[in-house]
Amino acid sequence: MVPRLLQEGYRVRVLVRSRVRVLSRPWSDQVEILTGDIFDPQTLAEVLAGVDSAYYLIHSLSQGSNFHNLDLEAARAFGQAAQRAGVDRIIYLGGLGDPEGDLSRHLRSRQETGQALRAGGVPVTEFRAAVIVGSGSISFEMIRYLVERLPVMICPRWIFSRIQPIAVQDVLEYLVGALDAPASRGLTIEIGGKNATTYKGLMLGYAEKRGLRRLLLPVPVLTPRLSSYWVHWLTPIPSGITVALVEGLRNDVIVTDDLARTLFPHIEPQDYASAIGMVINDLDEGRIDTAWSDAAGTNSEGEKPVRLESRQGMIIERRRCQVAASAQAVYRVCTGIGAARGWYFANWTWRLRGMVDRLLGGAGLRRGRRHPDDLRIGDALDFWRVEDLQANRLVRLRAEMKLPGRAWLQFEVWEAQDGTTHLEQTAAFMPKGLTGLAYWYGLYPVHAWIFGGLAKAIARRAEHGMTARGPGAADPR
Repeated sequence: MVPRLLQEGYRVRVLVRSRVRVLSRPWSDQVEILTGDIFDPQTLAEVLAGVDSAYYLIHSLSQGSNFHNLDLEAARAFGQAAQRAGVDRIIYLGGLGDPEGDLSRHLRSRQETGQALRAGGVPVTEFRAAVIVGSGSISFEMIRYLVERLPVMICPRWIFSRIQPIAVQDVLEYLVGALDAPASRGLTIEIGGKNATTYKGLMLGYAEKRGLRRLLLPVPVLTPRLSSYWVHWLTPIPSGITVALVEGLRNDVIVTDDLARTLFPHIEPQDYASAIGMVINDLDEGRIDTAWSDAAGTNSEGEKPVRLESRQGMIIERRRCQVAASAQAVYRVCTGIGAARGWYFANWTWRLRGMVDRLLGGAGLRRGRRHPDDLRIGDALDFWRVEDLQANRLVRLRAEMKLPGRAWLQFEVWEAQDGTTHLEQTAAFMPKGLTGLAYWYGLYPVHAWIFGGLAKAIARRAEHGMTARGPGAADPR
């Protein structure tokens, strides 16, 4: 949402738990960044001073079973602080669901959080949405992981609950558009996509867009709690979150009035199929703001040198090392990789992979590169394609070899305060179904050895000025 607000010409201040987590965002130098705790009165006084409109996009779901009380406590504190600071309006994103019905604790908490914000006396524009279709949305990620990993799913009755998903792009339209819609002050507005469906429809719709054949078998014996444990074991989502989310799946969450259309007639929400198509296409092209490539590059010290994680339907391996050379020297080594110069470590394995790719009908390593030293976005590089370049900062390659999924290899460099350079090498893989998962985990020991050696080889070459002909030359490649 921050880039959208900046694009519209607004001055933006953001409150974050950790400053270093946002410093790698391309907009970080265009906003005012404050670090603090939502439960700290001093933090709230500082962050809300001089603010006209405040967005409240906070929840405590990851804090365990006490999330409901924490949500209410935080919202009350924020609402009261906003009133003292003279904030004109709060804009809040909550959850759909019939307030008169038997809502789950999570959905009830989302709506009561809106009430707690209003208790401070500042007008609140509360948007209520169901599943947001977009990378990073926990509910959508849960559906994505289940469909990707299970050809046959034994499902409880909640797969027939009705839901009206909405694309993340449309949610942003409403949130940003509220600033120019004074009639929305103090109102609760239900928002949803073009069409309603069921959770079964969500899963089968995603499978169709991904080209996966999936069979869903509903049974009457799986309770929401049992289902949540099952989801936890099959996805990387923590059990405390899955319990809260799955319990809410028994509730229908659909739009029941046309207030959103009346207030925002210019917004035409997408249908579910279009929303999924945009998510998959954006991720394939590396355009998702919350995806793996939005790396914690300027993160700091104290993190493990090797991290394996799963985010946005992708498996990600990050390797970090400190290099006694300039960022420019490390960057030049990264941009000089491939073709006649080789891949710096275990080059025979790269040649072997190229031969396998040729046998499978791919390009293999025969394409080489356009120029031995210069790289441009869009260049072919052996069986990779240059997807992004940022001078002395970042190189991102997208795999074009035959794979059961999509893969990227990224090198990011930044200078440390002691004059050395941090190198972060990231291998990311978006598996397609069980075949993709088997490919990644089956070959991971080999990949870990190769990628580990590659990061070290890049560091050595930058430090010693090595080239393909040996050490001593001025060009570190």
